[in-house]
Amino acid sequence: MINYLDKLKHTDSNNFFLMAGPCAIEGEDIALRIAEKIVTITDKLNIPYIFKGSYRKANRSKGSSFTGIGDEKALKILEKVGKEFNVPTVTDIHESAEAAMAAAYVDVLQIPAFLCRQTDLLIAAAETGKVVNVKKGQFLSAGSMKFAVEKIQDAGNNKVILTDRGNTFGYQDLIVDYRGLPEMQSFGVPVVMDCTHSLQQPNQSSGVTGGKPELITTIAKAAIAVGADGLFIETHPDPANAKSDGANMLNLALLEDLLVKLVRVRQAVI
Repeated sequence: MINYLDKLKHTDSNNFFLMAGPCAIEGEDIALRIAEKIVTITDKLNIPYIFKGSYRKANRSKGSSFTGIGDEKALKILEKVGKEFNVPTVTDIHESAEAAMAAAYVDVLQIPAFLCRQTDLLIAAAETGKVVNVKKGQFLSAGSMKFAVEKIQDAGNNKVILTDRGNTFGYQDLIVDYRGLPEMQSFGVPVVMDCTHSLQQPNQSSGVTGGKPELITTIAKAAIAVGADGLFIETHPDPANAKSDGANMLNLALLEDLLVKLVRVRQAVI
């Protein structure tokens, strides 16, 4: 495993690592409750854990969709989660000017899939010195992500993670091509499978993205079997009332059972 990632995860575990949490930071209480539950589970199963929460959602179908509770307020909640549970944290950034701001509060800067070709954004994230997690665009091949890695590394930062989140399949669906995981690993970086966004059904006429959360287990099992270094799972205690991406999130009550199964798959293939 990559040395910087071992340090980030606070462990020498041979297990896969997990990025998980709510889609968006909705408030301090719910963020802390979600983090506490996941930390309890991951500690029990020896799964290295990174808490995920977006301080702001910039990519929305409708102008009236929830975008956040305020940048500084949400970032301070992420910082509190990290300190209270001694776990690293990850959040999205959307513009170059946000990189330094977010880097003051979190450990990993995430580049959204639609922005993975934005050179200035990648360089700004790299220059913070933080780990940079780049989500593969739904419109790109796995092989083309080597250029995103090169942009970050050429800016002097070798701490890169790539995350697959499926490929566009028609206008309103995605499909996962598992050949892409080992191809991206060949670039010498850890590769994560986003098990929830890869099940989105975008561009719905209602203006609200749909999803197929009943297939999260299928996507996750296959990813571990193929050899993914980590998994990305958005989870919430009440997905139906989550303020963002509830249609494809995992109910928090189902997370432990899923992770128990995935640890068994991991042990069978290593």
